[in-house]
Amino acid sequence: MSDLLIEKIKTRLYENRLSFGKKPIVIGGMAMEYYGMRKSGPDIDLVISYEDYVTLAKQYPDKRKDIYGDLGVIISEFEIWRSIALLDYNFLLKDAIDEVNVYIVSLDRLLLMRVCAMEAAKYRTDLETMKEYYYKHFQNQNFLQEASKHSMSYDKKGGIIFGGKYVEE
Repeated sequence: MSDLLIEKIKTRLYENRLSFGKKPIVIGGMAMEYYGMRKSGPDIDLVISYEDYVTLAKQYPDKRKDIYGDLGVIISEFEIWRSIALLDYNFLLKDAIDEVNVYIVSLDRLLLMRVCAMEAAKYRTDLETMKEYYYKHFQNQNFLQEASKHSMSYDKKGGIIFGGKYVEE
């Protein structure tokens, strides 16, 4: 699935004659789809380096967009940003996955972006999706099995057990 997604982005970049000095970072719905959390919408969100943004903004002065200081350029289905939540390329590049023509924002940075935008219902839904993803992929299964043995006690005692005294099950 991720190979098809990367190919789609590569093809659309080529068709729109978009190239950058540094590989763009895929964020938003496409990153969510890359990780297998949900399908993306029709737009392709990218964050690019400041230098690439300056060049692009000069090429497309009538396509610029400003959302609370996050400056971007909208070209076809691409929303190409200098920053998201005022977090820039260099910050978002940490632990990004290096694909052939792009980076994919790391799972942790993607989560942070969703937290920064959680006032919007769409991103709160994404946060729930991401929470389930983290639990499914990273929760310690041994701890989960142990905890499930005491679920009746947790339910009766508000989730907190002091002194290891459990309700008889």
